Amino acid sequence: MNSKKIVVYFSYTGNTRMIAEKIKDKTYCDILELKPVEPYSDDYDSVVNDEHNSEKSNYIPKIQEIDVDLSNYDEIILGTPVWWYRPVPVVRTFLMQNDLSGKTIKPFATNAGWLGRTFSEIKSIYKDSNVEEGLNIVFKSYSNNLVTDESKIDEWINSL
Repeated sequence: MNSKKIVVYFSYTGNTRMIAEKIKDKTYCDILELKPVEPYSDDYDSVVNDEHNSEKSNYIPKIQEIDVDLSNYDEIILGTPVWWYRPVPVVRTFLMQNDLSGKTIKPFATNAGWLGRTFSEIKSIYKDSNVEEGLNIVFKSYSNNLVTDESKIDEWINSL
């Protein structure tokens, strides 16, 4: 029996969206983009500074209501950029507000080479889920140029 899958992701610069769309196109699964209620600034440096300042407080932004019944899915393919060595706040909000117990979670993270505790934090939130080894996708800083070999990404997507 095929399990029902959905890609759930947040993207600030478009890099995570690009990977999420690629997964959707290759696996024919559903897709859900997470969005904050209050959009982030277009000024990247101010977003980085705000996030750095809120990092210690574990600030969790409100996200737009999701119109998907997650109980219909066996697998959650979770995409997040990495900010300050963690999943972005929008993804952390999603993780804390949704019970994914018993589901398989297959995370991927986009970053400029500083994965930090991103995957271990997802695992610690979902102790009652099967959180698989994540795929770390590295881009050159301040660009949409991949450092990670595209064949590695394709291989991971094909394994989904």
